[in-house]
Amino acid sequence: MSNYKIKSGKGTLVLQKSASLVGLKGTKKADFTKADYVRQEMLPSLGGFKVVSLQKDGASVDDKLDEVRQRKEVELGTHVYFAEGSKKPLVPTGEVFIIFQPDVDEGEQALVLNEYKLQLVERRGSDQVTAKVTKDSPNPIKVAQALQKVSLVKFAEPDLDMLLEEYDLALPKDTFMADEWHLKNSGFIPSGQYTTKAGADAKIVDAWTRLDSLGSPNIVLAIIDNGFDISHPDLKPKVFRPFDLWTQSDRLSDGDPGFTHGTPCASLAVAAANGQGMVGVAPNAKFMPVSGTSFSVRATEQMFDYCLQNGADVISCSWGTTDTQFTLNSLKEEAIAKTARQGRGGKGCVILFAAGNEGLDYVNFYAAHPDVICVAACDSKDRYASYSNQGAEVSICAPSNGDWPLIAARASWDPGTTIRGEGAFKYWADGVERTGPYKHFGGTSGATPIVAGICALMLSANPNLTAKEIKEILQITADKIGSASDYVNGHSRKFGYGRVNADKAVAEALRRKDGTTGTTPKPPSSTVTTPVVSGQGLFRFSVKRQQPQGFSVQLGVFADYGNVLIQAEKMERMFSQPVVVNITQANGKTAYRVMVGVFDKSADASTLQKAMKAAGVDGFVKDLKGLG
Repeated sequence: MSNYKIKSGKGTLVLQKSASLVGLKGTKKADFTKADYVRQEMLPSLGGFKVVSLQKDGASVDDKLDEVRQRKEVELGTHVYFAEGSKKPLVPTGEVFIIFQPDVDEGEQALVLNEYKLQLVERRGSDQVTAKVTKDSPNPIKVAQALQKVSLVKFAEPDLDMLLEEYDLALPKDTFMADEWHLKNSGFIPSGQYTTKAGADAKIVDAWTRLDSLGSPNIVLAIIDNGFDISHPDLKPKVFRPFDLWTQSDRLSDGDPGFTHGTPCASLAVAAANGQGMVGVAPNAKFMPVSGTSFSVRATEQMFDYCLQNGADVISCSWGTTDTQFTLNSLKEEAIAKTARQGRGGKGCVILFAAGNEGLDYVNFYAAHPDVICVAACDSKDRYASYSNQGAEVSICAPSNGDWPLIAARASWDPGTTIRGEGAFKYWADGVERTGPYKHFGGTSGATPIVAGICALMLSANPNLTAKEIKEILQITADKIGSASDYVNGHSRKFGYGRVNADKAVAEALRRKDGTTGTTPKPPSSTVTTPVVSGQGLFRFSVKRQQPQGFSVQLGVFADYGNVLIQAEKMERMFSQPVVVNITQANGKTAYRVMVGVFDKSADASTLQKAMKAAGVDGFVKDLKGLG
C-alpha cells in the first residue's frame, strides 16, 4: 500500500493503511461484535470509532470498507493507519487543524475550505481554524497532504488518535511486598522478609502528623486514565463528578480486561482510610475519575477543560508517549497550559505527568511541558529505578518499584498474571495470596499519583498556593539521593531535584500560609518560574529605545511583568548580552516578548542561540523588523 507523508506535532509522520483494521461508527442500536462482516473488535474507542478487523473474504480492505459503509447501522467508516516503525493503530478523527499564512483573509480561507469540501468547525484566531471533512471530501489524511502544498496554508495537520502508553511495569519475577513502605520505610518488610533502606520513603506519615489530619475533603484530585473500578471499597465513597470521554457522560467504561490501569493509580493517591486494604497519600481528598486517555487534540482539550471547569485542584496523568513521531503540537500544549494557568480561579491546576518507563534519556513528551510536574521513580533503597526516563524536565522522583514494589487497589475485572499451566490468576509475584482486591504495582505510573497525593496535602495545608508555587516547593524541599555527581546546579536528570519529601513540603506550605519568619529553602538556581508579586524584589535597570532592525534570540512571551524582570536579569548575567523587551497585545491583554542580544546578522544570533541551548535555555532567532 502507498505511504502518506504528513506533518504532525513538531515532526513528520509517514503513514500506511492497515491491511485489515478499520474504524466504524454505528447507530445507537449497532452491535459490531455480532456483525457477520466483523472478524474481531480490537479497540472499543479510538478517535470516536470502534476499531475492528473485517471478514474480507479475499477482498481488499478498501473494497470491503466501501461495502460496509453502505450498511444502515454504519454511520461512518474510516481506514486505520500505522506510522512507519510503529505498531500503534492510528485513527483520523475527521478534523483538520489549519494555520494560514499571515495576511490571508477570511474570504481567501473560505475558498481553500470550499476547494476541499471542508466544513468550518471552529475559528481559533485570525489565521487558525479547525475544519472537518464531509462526505464529499477526500479522507482527512489526503486533505492534509493536499493543504500542505497550498501556498495560502502555512500548516495543516489531521487530528489523529492513538493509544498512549500506561506507565506501570509488568510484574517482575522476584519477591514483592505487602506493606506500604512508601508511606514510611522502617528498613524492613516483614511480609516479604526483605531489607530496605530505613527512611527511603516519601515521608507521608510525617506529613499527616504535621497536618494533624489526613488532608482536606475540600481538595479534588483528578486522575485521567482508563479502567476505573468505582465500586472498589477504597474508591466508591470518594467519587466526585466522574466523566468518560468515550461515552461522553458520567457513565464510566468498565469491564474490559485490557483497561485496568486507572484503579491502582487512583488508589495510591486517594484510597480511603476505612480500616481495610490499603490507604492513599491523601485519603480525605475527593476523587474525580476522567476516563478515556487520547492522543487526539479535541479529546486532549476536552479532558483538561473538563477538569478546569469542574473544580479539579490536582490532575495526575500516568500515561503519554516517547515515540519521536508523536511530539505534542501547539494545540495540545495550549490545552495543558490553559488548565495549569487558569484553573482554581487563576491559581492554576497542579498537573503531574509520569516521566515514562522506557529507560530513555528523555521524558514522556507530555511530561516535558513546562507547566507540568514531571515525576521519575526511585526504589526502596533510594536508588534510581533503571526503567525511569531521564531528562532536564524531571522535577522530582518518588518511591516505586525497582527492587520492592508498591501495593495498590485492582479493578474487579483485572485478570492478573496467569500462573504457568494452572489457568489461575495471581496478583503477587511472590505467589502469596493476600486478602482483598489488591495487587502489586509500580513504574512511574505508581510514583506520579503518590506525588499528586502530596500536592493535595500541600493544598490542604494552604489552599492559596498557586500551581507554580506547588512545583517550586516540591523541588526546593526534596531530599537529594544518589551520588552528588548526579546533580548539576541542584538538579539531576535521573532524580530531578531529589526524592519528594511530603513533610518538608507541607511544612513550607504552612509557613507561607502563616507568614511566619524562618529560613526559606533556597530555590534551585535554574528555577525562574515563580512570579514576582507587586512590591517584592529589587531590580536595577536602564531603558533605551531599540530600533526595529537586526536579529535577536527570543525566549518567549510573558504575561507577568515580574517574570520579565527575572528573565531579563538572568539572561544578562548568563550571556552578557542586552535584553530587549517588546510590549505587545495577546488575546486583549498586555504581553511581553523577551529577546536576548541584538545583531546585524542572523548568523551571529544563531551562534548565541546555540550557546543558550547548551546552557539549557530554549530560544529561536527573531527578526526585529516590524516590532517597533
